[in-house]
Amino acid sequence: MNTLIETIKYFLFITSELTVLFLGISTVVALVLIYLPDEKIKKWMAGKGVLGNIVGAIFGSLTPFCACSTIPMTLGFLKIGIPFGVVMSFVIASPLLNPIIIAMMAALMGIKITIVYFLVTFVGAVIFGIILEKTGGANLVKNVRLKSGGSEEKEEIPDAFRKKVKVSFMKAWEDFRGVLMYLLIGVGVGAAIYGYLPEDLVLRIAGPDNPLAIPIAAIIGVPLYIRAESVIPIGLALMQKGMSTGAVIALIIGGAGMAIPEMSMLAGIFKKKLVGAVVSVIFFTAVIGGFVFNLM
Repeated sequence: MNTLIETIKYFLFITSELTVLFLGISTVVALVLIYLPDEKIKKWMAGKGVLGNIVGAIFGSLTPFCACSTIPMTLGFLKIGIPFGVVMSFVIASPLLNPIIIAMMAALMGIKITIVYFLVTFVGAVIFGIILEKTGGANLVKNVRLKSGGSEEKEEIPDAFRKKVKVSFMKAWEDFRGVLMYLLIGVGVGAAIYGYLPEDLVLRIAGPDNPLAIPIAAIIGVPLYIRAESVIPIGLALMQKGMSTGAVIALIIGGAGMAIPEMSMLAGIFKKKLVGAVVSVIFFTAVIGGFVFNLM
């Protein structure tokens, strides 16, 4: 009974904390994006060289998008002539480095882990964007057309700041409703791990002494579509049970970075070889990131 009570307490506390974080951070990001015109963002991303890749990764890290938003934006960027490598840095960074992931990780796992995670994934997005550009990845983009004809209806933005905040909160609320089920599943699984999974089992399979723990966690994470809202609470519970930080990070990067819906939608605009390259990028980022964490 004591274990059950502790498990329920864990579930309620983490759920409450993540709800406040999600709504707060999402509202702030939506408000910031209101003041950033699309034309200015596109102009920044159009820059050539490493700077363009950095801007692409920064924009990806600022946008709490799901696949249904990321893919149309990716196609739109390619259509208006944004360099291919810059677009790929955006594609890689978007699922791994959005403000929700960073805020959740900072609150649950600490600032130090969050900073290292951000640096590893951000640098990975920039470097792999450059590599995909240099190796001719642009030739693997399918010749597709925007069904909408390239025109999008722009949402009317209110003038008053209060109304802008209200619009931003409503967008955050809609996003929250969309991920609530995943968040509850993740926290529920994490609470069950926290309360009932034997520590010696975790240490034996994925503890710091197992050199294969990181690649195994990355392999599990890549084909397993786990939203970040789900995987971070699970990772926290596994860390508390003795799983190495590196293995947890590999699981988070693999699960959050390679979403099955996103990959299937990417297959509509990229050839199979390029989609495979993106999956490989996520896997190697997960493994490298995991070993960097364990070395620290």
